[in-house]
Amino acid sequence: MRYSERPELWDSIRDLSDEVWPEYNLHGETLNHYWAQLYDVFPEWQFVLYDPGDQMVLAEGHTVPLAWDGTDEDLGPGIDATLAAAFELRARGGQPTAVSALAAEIPPRHQGRRLSAVLLTAMADLARDRGLSHLIAPVRPSHKDRYPTIPIERYARWTRPDGSPFDPWVRVHTQLGRPSPARCTSSGTVGEWETWTRMAFPEIGDYVFPAGLATVHIDRDRDLGEYWEPNVWLTSSWP
Repeated sequence: MRYSERPELWDSIRDLSDEVWPEYNLHGETLNHYWAQLYDVFPEWQFVLYDPGDQMVLAEGHTVPLAWDGTDEDLGPGIDATLAAAFELRARGGQPTAVSALAAEIPPRHQGRRLSAVLLTAMADLARDRGLSHLIAPVRPSHKDRYPTIPIERYARWTRPDGSPFDPWVRVHTQLGRPSPARCTSSGTVGEWETWTRMAFPEIGDYVFPAGLATVHIDRDRDLGEYWEPNVWLTSSWP
């Protein structure tokens, strides 16, 4: 169900993102700037899966329409740039050619019910309903936090003995095609990072931290922690 059709369904899931994402993922300056406007600017592209019996929301999906020329080069560096491009296209009245998935949010209490594939299918259906033939997705690999020092370019190519992608969340997206690197950015003061991670950062350097897909760079002289989270672009097209 789309936000533009049943906005009241969102009343019960105002804290859904807090349940799904690590704290540090909620503090990207660019991401937060545009995310706060999604429901006003793109209400028809935000949706939930819900139980029609008790009206319980099971999961939420976020997408935006944007222009993409079909090449890897035009995918951009990641979700931050993708969001900015979608809003700029809407502002100037441009014509979208694709839909980008932004997030598939399934709270822990509903995980394990095979809802991720349903969310992806719903995203593709949104694109088809608008006559768009491409779905792209900057995917956050679900097991990358176990290997934070491995470059995403190498991790994205890892496979299991049967040839399928090593990462579980990337496997769900295998129908979307081949991977290429992407990223999103989170930053904050050293004190904020120490709060988010429950760690101390005594000196300047790069630190591995819980749930991090890469290291965070701590600069105590500038009182700044910067984290560039590696994602993987996956794309799908149809006639």
